[in-house]
Amino acid sequence: MGKLWTLISQLHSIAGPVVTLLYPLYASVVAIESQSKLDDEQWLAYWIIYSFLSLAEMVFQPVLAWIPIWYDVKLLTAAWLVLPQFEGASYLYERFVREHIRKYVTEREHLQYHPQQSKRSANENKTKKKFVEFVTPKKQEDHQEAY
Repeated sequence: MGKLWTLISQLHSIAGPVVTLLYPLYASVVAIESQSKLDDEQWLAYWIIYSFLSLAEMVFQPVLAWIPIWYDVKLLTAAWLVLPQFEGASYLYERFVREHIRKYVTEREHLQYHPQQSKRSANENKTKKKFVEFVTPKKQEDHQEAY
Protein backbone atom coordinates (compact mmCIF):
# COMPACT_ATOMS: atom_id res chain seq x y z
CA MET A 1 0.00 0.00 0.00
CA GLY A 2 2.93 2.36 0.72
CA LYS A 3 4.33 1.99 -2.79
CA LEU A 4 0.92 2.63 -4.33
CA TRP A 5 0.53 5.81 -2.26
CA THR A 6 4.02 6.96 -3.31
CA LEU A 7 3.14 6.33 -6.98
CA ILE A 8 -0.12 8.27 -6.66
CA SER A 9 1.59 11.22 -4.96
CA GLN A 10 4.32 11.27 -7.63
CA LEU A 11 1.73 11.23 -10.43
CA HIS A 12 -0.11 14.02 -8.64
CA SER A 13 3.12 16.07 -8.58
CA ILE A 14 3.82 15.43 -12.26
CA ALA A 15 0.24 16.19 -13.34
CA GLY A 16 0.67 19.95 -12.74
CA PRO A 17 3.52 20.53 -15.19
CA VAL A 18 1.97 18.14 -17.73
CA VAL A 19 -1.43 19.87 -17.65
CA THR A 20 -0.17 23.45 -17.40
CA LEU A 21 2.92 23.30 -19.62
CA LEU A 22 3.65 20.17 -21.65
CA TYR A 23 0.24 19.62 -23.24
CA PRO A 24 -0.33 23.35 -23.93
CA LEU A 25 3.13 23.61 -25.53
CA TYR A 26 2.41 20.64 -27.77
CA ALA A 27 -1.08 21.91 -28.65
CA SER A 28 0.29 25.42 -29.36
CA VAL A 29 2.82 24.04 -31.84
CA VAL A 30 0.11 21.97 -33.54
CA ALA A 31 -2.14 25.06 -33.66
CA ILE A 32 0.57 27.20 -35.25
CA GLU A 33 1.14 24.58 -37.94
CA SER A 34 -2.57 24.17 -38.72
CA GLN A 35 -4.52 26.37 -41.13
CA SER A 36 -7.33 27.10 -38.66
CA LYS A 37 -7.33 30.36 -36.74
CA LEU A 38 -9.68 29.14 -34.00
CA ASP A 39 -7.13 26.87 -32.35
CA ASP A 40 -4.55 29.68 -32.48
CA GLU A 41 -6.96 31.92 -30.58
CA GLN A 42 -7.62 29.18 -28.00
CA TRP A 43 -3.93 28.73 -27.24
CA LEU A 44 -3.05 32.41 -27.29
CA ALA A 45 -5.91 32.95 -24.86
CA TYR A 46 -4.57 30.10 -22.71
CA TRP A 47 -1.08 31.59 -22.51
CA ILE A 48 -2.48 35.03 -21.62
CA ILE A 49 -4.70 33.59 -18.87
CA TYR A 50 -1.95 31.25 -17.64
CA SER A 51 0.54 34.14 -17.41
CA PHE A 52 -1.92 36.26 -15.47
CA LEU A 53 -2.79 33.42 -13.09
CA SER A 54 0.90 32.61 -12.54
CA LEU A 55 1.62 36.23 -11.64
CA ALA A 56 -1.38 36.30 -9.30
CA GLU A 57 -0.22 33.06 -7.70
CA MET A 58 3.23 34.53 -7.06
CA VAL A 59 1.70 37.60 -5.42
CA PHE A 60 -0.73 35.66 -3.24
CA GLN A 61 1.58 32.70 -2.48
CA PRO A 62 1.81 33.46 1.27
CA VAL A 63 -1.98 33.26 1.55
CA LEU A 64 -2.37 30.32 -0.84
CA ALA A 65 0.15 28.29 1.16
CA TRP A 66 -2.43 28.12 3.96
CA ILE A 67 -5.10 26.59 1.70
CA PRO A 68 -4.55 22.81 1.76
CA ILE A 69 -6.42 22.07 -1.49
CA TRP A 70 -4.85 24.90 -3.50
CA TYR A 71 -2.77 22.61 -5.72
CA ASP A 72 -5.83 20.50 -6.55
CA VAL A 73 -7.92 23.59 -7.34
CA LYS A 74 -5.11 24.94 -9.52
CA LEU A 75 -4.81 21.60 -11.34
CA LEU A 76 -8.55 21.38 -12.00
CA THR A 77 -8.66 25.01 -13.17
CA ALA A 78 -5.74 24.40 -15.52
CA ALA A 79 -7.46 21.29 -16.89
CA TRP A 80 -10.62 23.34 -17.49
CA LEU A 81 -8.57 25.98 -19.32
CA VAL A 82 -6.67 23.43 -21.44
CA LEU A 83 -9.07 20.66 -22.38
CA PRO A 84 -10.68 21.16 -25.78
CA GLN A 85 -14.02 19.87 -24.47
CA PHE A 86 -14.35 22.96 -22.24
CA GLU A 87 -12.24 25.63 -23.99
CA GLY A 88 -12.07 27.48 -20.69
CA ALA A 89 -9.26 29.77 -21.81
CA SER A 90 -11.28 31.04 -24.77
CA TYR A 91 -14.32 31.51 -22.56
CA LEU A 92 -12.42 33.54 -19.95
CA TYR A 93 -10.68 35.60 -22.61
CA GLU A 94 -13.89 36.40 -24.47
CA ARG A 95 -15.88 37.05 -21.32
CA PHE A 96 -13.43 39.10 -19.21
CA VAL A 97 -10.10 39.93 -20.86
CA ARG A 98 -11.00 40.99 -24.40
CA GLU A 99 -12.98 44.11 -23.46
CA HIS A 100 -10.13 45.46 -21.34
CA ILE A 101 -7.47 44.67 -23.92
CA ARG A 102 -9.45 46.22 -26.77
CA LYS A 103 -9.50 49.59 -25.03
CA TYR A 104 -5.73 49.85 -25.19
CA VAL A 105 -4.80 47.88 -28.29
CA THR A 106 -7.41 49.39 -30.60
CA GLU A 107 -6.43 52.94 -29.62
CA ARG A 108 -2.83 52.26 -30.60
CA GLU A 109 -3.86 50.53 -33.84
CA HIS A 110 -6.24 53.39 -34.59
CA LEU A 111 -3.36 55.83 -34.43
CA GLN A 112 -1.30 53.62 -36.74
CA TYR A 113 -4.01 53.59 -39.43
CA HIS A 114 -5.06 57.24 -39.10
CA PRO A 115 -1.96 59.32 -39.83
CA GLN A 116 -3.69 62.66 -39.24
CA GLN A 117 -4.09 61.85 -35.58
CA SER A 118 -0.58 60.45 -35.31
CA LYS A 119 0.73 63.69 -36.92
CA ARG A 120 -1.19 65.60 -34.28
CA SER A 121 0.50 63.59 -31.52
CA ALA A 122 3.88 64.16 -33.23
CA ASN A 123 3.18 67.91 -33.22
CA GLU A 124 2.28 67.68 -29.53
CA ASN A 125 5.63 65.95 -28.90
CA LYS A 126 7.45 68.73 -30.77
CA THR A 127 5.64 71.32 -28.67
CA LYS A 128 6.60 69.51 -25.47
CA LYS A 129 10.22 69.29 -26.65
CA LYS A 130 10.30 73.02 -27.41
CA PHE A 131 8.87 73.79 -23.97
CA VAL A 132 11.48 71.61 -22.26
CA GLU A 133 14.25 73.29 -24.27
CA PHE A 134 12.86 76.70 -23.29
CA VAL A 135 12.69 75.85 -19.58
CA THR A 136 16.05 74.05 -19.37
CA PRO A 137 18.98 76.37 -18.63
CA LYS A 138 21.38 76.61 -21.55
CA LYS A 139 25.14 76.41 -21.34
CA GLN A 140 26.86 79.57 -22.42
CA GLU A 141 29.14 79.26 -25.41
CA ASP A 142 31.93 81.51 -23.98
CA HIS A 143 32.15 79.36 -20.84
CA GLN A 144 31.63 82.47 -18.69
CA GLU A 145 29.59 82.35 -15.58
CA ALA A 146 26.41 84.36 -15.60
CA TYR A 147 25.88 86.71 -12.66
